[in-house]
Amino acid sequence: MTTADRFRSAVDNRDLAALDDLFTEDIRFYSPVKFTPFRGKAMVLGLFGVLLRTFEDFRYVGRYTGTAHTSSDDASAPSAVLVFRARVGGKEIHGIDQLHFDDDGRIKEFTVMVRPQSAVRALGEAVLAGLVADGLVPAPADR
Repeated sequence: MTTADRFRSAVDNRDLAALDDLFTEDIRFYSPVKFTPFRGKAMVLGLFGVLLRTFEDFRYVGRYTGTAHTSSDDASAPSAVLVFRARVGGKEIHGIDQLHFDDDGRIKEFTVMVRPQSAVRALGEAVLAGLVADGLVPAPADR
């Protein structure tokens, strides 16, 4: 079973312990709603806890494998793209998860892309609320 298969199974089963085994300590998670990546296993696992609660009817519907350059070190790495569908706040989301693997087969970089823009906004608001509720990020300052 590949790392991508194990990742998909962990997400399908909402199993954070299984995800913990799949991530490098210095994993970088590139979100569609945040310019800079989330960094480190603890933060990314916390984010996945929020995501697994936030997505409704989440399902993977396709998969592609190959190699791609990573964002941080511009090195070619084995990669997989998992195509998904879900809902957040009643908004239908189409998206992809792009996983880059290290030499040991663990996920070192994770990029999410979603559409349409209205779903990106709904996802961003829901995830921020979850991150604040879980104490992973401070509440935004009032403007």
